[in-house]
Amino acid sequence: MDLMLNFSNVYDEPTNKIKFIDCKDISGTNMYCTESAKNEIKKKLKNYSPKGIHFIDSGNYHYLTTFFTDKINFPYSLVLFDFHNDMQNAIFDNMISCGSWAKELLEKDKNLHQLFLIGPLQNTIDAIHVKNQNKVIPISIETIQNSLNKKELITKALQQFDTDHPTYVSIDKDVLSEKYARTNWNQGQMSLGTLKHFLSFFMQKTQIIGIDICGENSHNEPFYQKIIDEKINKQTDVDLYKFFKLH
Repeated sequence: MDLMLNFSNVYDEPTNKIKFIDCKDISGTNMYCTESAKNEIKKKLKNYSPKGIHFIDSGNYHYLTTFFTDKINFPYSLVLFDFHNDMQNAIFDNMISCGSWAKELLEKDKNLHQLFLIGPLQNTIDAIHVKNQNKVIPISIETIQNSLNKKELITKALQQFDTDHPTYVSIDKDVLSEKYARTNWNQGQMSLGTLKHFLSFFMQKTQIIGIDICGENSHNEPFYQKIIDEKINKQTDVDLYKFFKLH
């Protein structure tokens, strides 16, 4: 089922095609997720599988990906589009965060076969030091930008992709340039077209388990800027949703 998880009041209630789950009354969720918040979120997601397209608010809540991947009980690959590596050391050992969730997934999820990280700067990739690092296959934004033939680049860069395993896709829109997304984090330079080229490759080569999309902007930004940013974000959300539904 397609879901929309509303934590920071950035979403309007969608049409009946997407299940709207209001989470804004759960405390202890912004950037870090407390144990009590984790239990509350699990209750709300209890009846939903990883299958479908899930909108999960701003990048502050990207750790929600793990609530879906935790339900996968067989070997799988994760394709992560993000301008950041999300593999920092956790400040608090007992709390997952938007900056450490991918590291925790790599180190604890025995079903995770490969993690493709697509879109960060090379120095962000170089800063990765995690257990099971051999599972991480990164593609920097510099590699993408320096390629004249995007289709050839994607084919070559993804030769290490193991098509025998189904794949979960997680997209943080901060991987995109500001032409296509306005987020509350610093952003990359990827175009929406390039993102779709990558997505098409994975969708043609493997079974997609589910997809999540984060990267909304702060609900508290100035009103005039909020109107502009929400229009850009909504357009990209709708574009990606239609893209996945047509494929």
